[in-house]
This record gives sequence, C-alpha cells and structure tokens, in this order.
Amino acid sequence: MATNMKVVAAFCLLVAVASLPPLAVADCECEASAEEDSDKARALTLKIAAIFCILVASAAGCAIPSLGRRFPALRPDTDLFVAVKAFAAGVILATAFVHILPDAFDKLGSPCLADHGPWQKFPFTGLIAMLAAIATLVVDTIATGYFQRAHANKTAAVAISGDVEASEHAHGGGHGHAHGVVSSLMASTSDADGGAQLVRHRVIAQVLELGIIVHSVIIGMSVGASESPSTIRPLVAALTFHQFFEGIGLGGCIVQAKFRLKSVVTMALFFSLTTPVGVVIGIGISSTYNENSPRALIIEGVLNAAAAGILNYMALVDLLAEDFMNPRVQNNGRLQVIVNVSLLVGTALMSMLAIWA
Repeated sequence: MATNMKVVAAFCLLVAVASLPPLAVADCECEASAEEDSDKARALTLKIAAIFCILVASAAGCAIPSLGRRFPALRPDTDLFVAVKAFAAGVILATAFVHILPDAFDKLGSPCLADHGPWQKFPFTGLIAMLAAIATLVVDTIATGYFQRAHANKTAAVAISGDVEASEHAHGGGHGHAHGVVSSLMASTSDADGGAQLVRHRVIAQVLELGIIVHSVIIGMSVGASESPSTIRPLVAALTFHQFFEGIGLGGCIVQAKFRLKSVVTMALFFSLTTPVGVVIGIGISSTYNENSPRALIIEGVLNAAAAGILNYMALVDLLAEDFMNPRVQNNGRLQVIVNVSLLVGTALMSMLAIWA
C-alpha cells in the first residue's frame, strides 16, 4: 500500500515538473510583471537561504512527533500530542482557505485569460476544488475499505486456523473447547478493530502527503522564479513557519500509522525535499518564466485549486473530525477546550501570515 501511494505521489510531482517547459516559454498577451527592486544576486542569496531554512524546518517538524519514544509527552496517546495535531491541522486548513484558494481564484480569474477559453465565464476554481475534495473522498474510502477488508480476511483466516488447532488439542473437552473458541473470537475481533484503525491512519497519512506535495511544488517555484528580494524575504519566513507545522501534522499522522522505518524515512524525505526542489526548479526557469502567461496561469490555478480542495478535505475530515469526534476527546471537557483553542490559534497564526505572503 505504501509503495503504491508513493508511486502516485511521485507521478503527481513529475506531472507538475513536466509542465514547466510550457510554462517557461508560453506565449502570452500580458506583459511580465516588472519587479521594482529586482536584484538577481541578492535574490539568489535569499533563495539559497530559503532552500536550507525550509528543508530544516520541514525535517524538524516531521521528526518531532517521532520523538515520542524518548519523550513520553509526545506520544500519540497523550493530550499534548492531540493538541499539537489540532494546531497543525489549523495551519493546514488556513493554508488551503487563506493562501492557496485565493491565489487559485486570482490565477484563473486573471484578465490575461479573457481571450483564452471560458475561464472567466464560469467559477472553475470552486469547481476544481470541489471535485478534488470529492476525488480525495473517493480515494480515501475506497483505499480504506479495500485494505480493511484485506486485513479482516487475514485476521479471520488466522482465527480459524487457531480454532482448528485448539480443537485438535482439546479433543473431548467440550466446555474447555467452547471457552477457547469464544476467547479466540474475542481476541480476533479486538485485533480486527485495531487493524482497521491502523489501516485508516495509514491511508490518512499518505493521502495527506499527496495533497501537500501538489501545492509545495508550486509554492517553491514561486519563490525560485522571483527576482525581488522584498518579495522573497517575507516568503521565506512564512514558508518556514508553514512547513514546520505542516510537518508536525504530517509527522503525527505517520507516527499513528506505525509505518516501518524505511517508509517513515521515505515519506519524511519526500515531504522535506518537495518545496526546496520547487525552489531549485524556479531558479532554473527564472530567466524565461512569465507568471502572467495564459498557460502558466491556467496550470498554476488548476493545481492550486486542486491542492486547496485536497487539503480542505484532509484537514476537516481526516485530521480534525477524526480526533474531535473521538470518544477520548468527547468525554473530556478540558481536552475539548484545549484542542479547540489549539485549532483556532493555528488557523489565526497561519492566516496572519497572509499579510506578508
């Protein structure tokens, strides 16, 4: 399962990268925006700094939830972990609603697209975001159902095998055999419930990473293609904060999914490197890239709208509803207050960054 999801994520990343040549050379009727303080040397220095800052912040954020083995307060079964996860979900939610979605509306509603298709005649941004959310729901439910059925069948097969062995060893002991069968069934039911929850966490972690990857490439490209230090400087601070807490949210999902070490490292590296790779790509095409070309506007707008839809669904359904509706939170008034405050603080801080980025 992990391998399949990684292949899908890699494919989406390659599609985004494959779109770069058309973006760089696209013909357009709108002039490229002239940046007032264009300074290529200074901008390049800031871009290099951005690569390292974002890389370190992403890796640190993704690694923090994994420290639960050494620091018990960070384990998934603690109140602090639930609160931090709610804060990170708030960051992801604000990223989708306040940062990505408005940018998608701007791109697909640009005057440069007036003579290029029906983009200004219909609210395609909302439609694409909605379809992306629905597609995420479909993938989420189908994947979860498939792997839960596979796990249940495997658990049932093991239980039946155990019952057969118990019957052979306890031949003639009717009551003892019946008691053993009941115990075996209870144990298998408990294992099935735990396995279903584990499958759910694994699907959530991988679908979330897929959504993050889509918009991370675009964000990195925007930073790398800019030649304005005054534009890049606040973006570096905003993206460092954003990637750190987004990493905590993803890292928390990965920890709950209990992946093997190889899968954990692969997913963490994928997340940590995506935005820096986008910056490098942006640097490579900065001399020919025109952000106002119709093709660039359409591709960026569509990808941003899709990413917003995916992240909205993941934040609300798979992160917040998953924890907020959990009996552990529902039966603890103090914890309910904590997670709600954490959510609001996360959304507020990430929304405030829209002032600078």
